[in-house]
Amino acid sequence: MLSTIDAQKFNTLIETNNLINSNYSDIHALLSHILESATRFCGGEASSILLLDREKEELYFETALGIKGPDVKRYTLKIGEGIAGWVAQHNKTLIINDVDNDKRHQRHISQEIDYPLKTIVAVPMRFKDQCIGVIEVMNKIDGKPFAGEDVEWVEIFATQAALALTNARDIELARNEIQLLRDQLKTDQGYHTLIAKSPVILEKLEIIDRVAKTDSSVLILGESGVGKELFAEQIHLRSPRSRAPFIRVNCAAIPEGLLESELFGHVKGAFTNAIANRQGRFEMADGGTIFLDEIADIPLALQAKLLRVIQERTFEKVGSDISVTVNVRILAATNKDIEVQVEKGQFRSDLYYRLNVLPLYIPPLRQRTEDIPELASFFLKKFMGETKKQFEGFSDKAMEAMLSYAWPGNIRELENSVERACVIGKGRWIQQEDLFINAHAMVSEPEGGSRNLKNAINSFKAYFIHKVLEEHNWNQTEAAKDLGIQRTYLSRLNKELGIINLKD
Repeated sequence: MLSTIDAQKFNTLIETNNLINSNYSDIHALLSHILESATRFCGGEASSILLLDREKEELYFETALGIKGPDVKRYTLKIGEGIAGWVAQHNKTLIINDVDNDKRHQRHISQEIDYPLKTIVAVPMRFKDQCIGVIEVMNKIDGKPFAGEDVEWVEIFATQAALALTNARDIELARNEIQLLRDQLKTDQGYHTLIAKSPVILEKLEIIDRVAKTDSSVLILGESGVGKELFAEQIHLRSPRSRAPFIRVNCAAIPEGLLESELFGHVKGAFTNAIANRQGRFEMADGGTIFLDEIADIPLALQAKLLRVIQERTFEKVGSDISVTVNVRILAATNKDIEVQVEKGQFRSDLYYRLNVLPLYIPPLRQRTEDIPELASFFLKKFMGETKKQFEGFSDKAMEAMLSYAWPGNIRELENSVERACVIGKGRWIQQEDLFINAHAMVSEPEGGSRNLKNAINSFKAYFIHKVLEEHNWNQTEAAKDLGIQRTYLSRLNKELGIINLKD
């Protein structure tokens, strides 16, 4: 047993236990504190904590102290490999005072980092009698061999480290589940979490704060998948109407013949299957806000009725001549170039101007890369809860790939990529290959990495043509019509720009 413990060592143990029991959030700092105490109590020159990754059946260096600590952290050990691997495999303590003559010693690591290992104490970190990691203390400063008392100290700190790690993992799991429940609650109430870190989006939110106080119509513009609905929610939630209904309508998802009834309601007998009176979305939104997504898809015949609602706040239900008055704020959104539609006569100019009182453009994800790490982390926590899997985050290469990818599908595509990575990912970190974003790369890099104007124009051409082809399911005839070019010319551009259908 340990000899009489001096006051300083006793206070260190008490301090560490208090940290462990106070839900200490920085597990790396706590493990470093525990390891530093174990090293000091034993008079060691260097030390490390290796944690067990059961999926990969290997140990990785979580914390390493000493002059060669940063160097050793790039190594991993298979279970059974080396002294720490033997300890993890057999769940037993080792004290070795002649490492050079021990066959378990991985000499190549010592040689590569230029650190001669002479003596070592290696102790398993146990939770419920299962090894979850290993603490090593190496080379006594005074050159003496390790003794039984040193082993007992390291075993005490190994128990503390195992408890701290288990508590931290439980706390993180609980936080993720709580956040998932909060997000689910928001979704159940009809609202979503808005992630904003980039200056451009923070600036949009400042604009929204000012816009929200008015009752003017807002037209939200931006590519598909940028989160236009979330910004509409923020306008409503920050407005005096926040306690009233927020009604959303996807105009493109409702058949043209049913859209009028969906928006304004109908009376019994107005048409076949109209077996009862029905409220429309405008009536449901009375006192609150209505969000008309994909507004550019509303047919011309219905646009006149919508214009009247904006101007006079009145309408008639389908099959009725009785006017209904509502007090509704209108928010609209589209990913189309609505001004072009106005020029072509496909969208009423008077309706456009009434909707476009306060325009709000949401930039694509490639122009707000500061949001990518935050969004990716948010989606990772969400899908870890749904898949019941745990990841520590994204590898450096995975994060680099996400930051450099153009994200043509914007936030929706990022969410899908992270969900897919959670399903197929293994180990502690999401890897680049788990995201599958390389498989969706739109164009190859210009030869030699040149960034002159010609290459930039060709890159844009390739991106734009690729996007149109995808919208038409790679039907070149339809895509050519949309692009306003001959099919033969499109085929030639595909070859020149290296545009291929990766799904084939």
